[in-house]
Amino acid sequence: MSRLACVVITAALVVPASAGTTPARRSIALAASPAHVSLQGSGHATVRVTNSGRRPVVFDVRRAGFALDLRGRPRIVAGGKRGAISWVRVHPSRVALRAGASASLTVAAKVPAGAEPGDHDALVLLTTRPRGDAGVAVRVRIGVVVAVRAPGRLLHKLALRRLRIRRRGHLRTLELLVVNRGNVTERLGRERVSLSLGRAGRVLAKLRPEPRELLPRSRGLLVFRYRGRAHGTASAIATVVSDEDGSMVYRTYWIRL
Repeated sequence: MSRLACVVITAALVVPASAGTTPARRSIALAASPAHVSLQGSGHATVRVTNSGRRPVVFDVRRAGFALDLRGRPRIVAGGKRGAISWVRVHPSRVALRAGASASLTVAAKVPAGAEPGDHDALVLLTTRPRGDAGVAVRVRIGVVVAVRAPGRLLHKLALRRLRIRRRGHLRTLELLVVNRGNVTERLGRERVSLSLGRAGRVLAKLRPEPRELLPRSRGLLVFRYRGRAHGTASAIATVVSDEDGSMVYRTYWIRL
């Protein structure tokens, strides 16, 4: 189950007008490895958390729902039909780390009987407790994605929808809407997806997208960038190759460059 590396990191700063933020930002540097945990059914894994900052930190551990927006950006959600929040447990729930120290978290999942086959996601959030530091209060939050694959028949099923063009100067960005009707997270990148632009039997360009993931039962945009000089009506053939059996899904669009 391949996944793109993606750690959710947010920082909240409360800064008085006279305070500088640079020293406070450098004083807290929390990292988790691996950034994604993949479990085949019920099982457990270890996440190593390191404080490479100059100050000791205390962080709380909790679970949350995980999703990707239309453009593939990670976000925290309450849960969902395919969420694995209730399946996941993490120990310990609070950790104190001195500067330069590391600690281990145990992430465990138990797949309930009758669970829908395929991939289910949850998020383990590590949130530091704010501390005053030269007048600056800083809180850092890191998200570790936990993907649990429930046993059963896996379904790979992608559908191609609309294709839109956005123009900015000489750059044209083509956005292809893809729907994942299957129960497996799909990694869509240069090796699987192409968009071929043509006119009168001649290929103008063959574009590759910015890589992204598409969670089960979700939809998202694949983004292609065209910097060529062609203008006017052209065909655009979108092709996605299955990483399971090499079969293809494709669709032809007529666009105006």
